[in-house]
Amino acid sequence: MITCCQMTEAHKPEVLRLLNLFFNEDEYYLDSSTAYGGGGNAALQQALDLFSNHPELGFVWVAADEQGIAGVCVVCFAISTSAGGMVAKLDDVYVPAGRQNQGVGSMLMSSLFQELKSRGLFRIDTSVHHDNTGAERFYLRHGFKPLNEERLSLLL
Repeated sequence: MITCCQMTEAHKPEVLRLLNLFFNEDEYYLDSSTAYGGGGNAALQQALDLFSNHPELGFVWVAADEQGIAGVCVVCFAISTSAGGMVAKLDDVYVPAGRQNQGVGSMLMSSLFQELKSRGLFRIDTSVHHDNTGAERFYLRHGFKPLNEERLSLLL
């Protein structure tokens, strides 16, 4: 049985391992990463520490079962002027190849949506690489709507 929750200190080593796999193997992430900067393992570790130490900024959401962590995603908070309140940005959604097509991603999303609603958030936004039609289908199936916008990035 899959359960989902916010990352704990005990989850961190496995979350670090899975997100490193994602950052090093996902062709769509790799194609875009030069535009927004990939700081490698050290940056990832620093980000996970920030989530642990500053939960008001967001959190890492994990799906786990008796085999361990089956999926992970990152959620950051922002203020939306159009919504007049807090919204979430969904990033780095990853389910390892051996765990895909088993409902892990769907469980991750449905439990995340419930969690965000319970926290009073109005909306969740994500982005999908133009060529990642599988991810786009997944998000559309879970209620996301296309914005007909392009996500842009500038390294400072």
